[in-house]
Amino acid sequence: MPTYLEFFAGGGMARAGLGAGWECALANDFDAKKGQTYAQNWGKDHLIIDDIGNISTDDIPQKADLAWASFPCQDLSLAGIGAGLKGARSGTFWPFMSLMQDLQRVGRDPDVIVLENVLGTLTSHGGDDFAAIIAALGKLGYHSGAMVIDAALFVPHSRPRLFIIAAKPGDNAPGIKGKPHPLWHTRAVQKAYDDLPRRDRNKWVWWGLKTPPKRTLDLADIIEETPESVRWHSQKETTTLLSMMSEVNLAKVETAQMARLPMVGTIYKRTRKEHGIKVQRAEIRFDNVAGCLRTPGGGSSRQVIMTVDGPNIRSRLMSSRETARLMGLPDSYKLPQRYNEAYHLTGDGVVVPVVRHLARHLIEPLIRERTPATRAASAK
Repeated sequence: MPTYLEFFAGGGMARAGLGAGWECALANDFDAKKGQTYAQNWGKDHLIIDDIGNISTDDIPQKADLAWASFPCQDLSLAGIGAGLKGARSGTFWPFMSLMQDLQRVGRDPDVIVLENVLGTLTSHGGDDFAAIIAALGKLGYHSGAMVIDAALFVPHSRPRLFIIAAKPGDNAPGIKGKPHPLWHTRAVQKAYDDLPRRDRNKWVWWGLKTPPKRTLDLADIIEETPESVRWHSQKETTTLLSMMSEVNLAKVETAQMARLPMVGTIYKRTRKEHGIKVQRAEIRFDNVAGCLRTPGGGSSRQVIMTVDGPNIRSRLMSSRETARLMGLPDSYKLPQRYNEAYHLTGDGVVVPVVRHLARHLIEPLIRERTPATRAASAK
């Protein structure tokens, strides 16, 4: 059974995606509240709630096949202040890499490392932050490649994320290496590769990944009629929400009213500049896909559900269970009781079916090829 280390573990969504065929050797997160949820769902064994800078090789007595790190995105996000890898949060990438270096010194470095983050990682500081990540992996002997995977391929949730997969050279797993593929290797990924120094391009891999079957789950399938964590708005509140829409977005609602079946849309409140004046607008989509979940730092970052059935229009906040379903978590998954804590947990996570697809079609084949003989040869 392959083993893994889960850093910046949150509620254990990478663990959920890897599945029962994997064994956890260490789970680590700094957030005590997220740690409580992790323990409720997965148990306390191998769980350390502490700053990653305080984790040492003594905490990892065995060699793991995989290290997964969904390190904080705030300083790399396009919505952030642009601190990048120098920021206090996204900069925790460096203590993680320091630990990988320490594991290498004692002969327990993982065969595969997966990093997951926002697309802003590709362009942060003009691409220098991405180049620094690839260079750091290369210095430890890993060959790396990056791909963009949108969760909408698997769940009704628009959530494109960057995945950097690094592996020790020497593998011959069939079907996992190739040329750039437009589904996974966007123009931004290809530009980021082109901008790398030659020494790092020489260690680049265009990872291949099987195209998933067409998604059958729609947004309407995850909606709760009687949610426990939120209430339906009053008619006055719904009217106020409609009044915040531009003509374009009101037209979307009117079109939905003319449909001969119930329609479900999602809304984010955004500040727009109109005629030189900042105006808060409610922007809706009716494409059977929810907008990307964000952590609820303010009211505008909480997604709103609107159902339209002819003249009947209702609205409310998206429930915590609905956010979990959008992340691919089963209803048996235990969420925090407080709404904001649950929303923060899911909004900060990685989508479970995306992890499973990566594991099945890329990570597990890589690890199967890492036989003792191959490991010994690549270590020379």
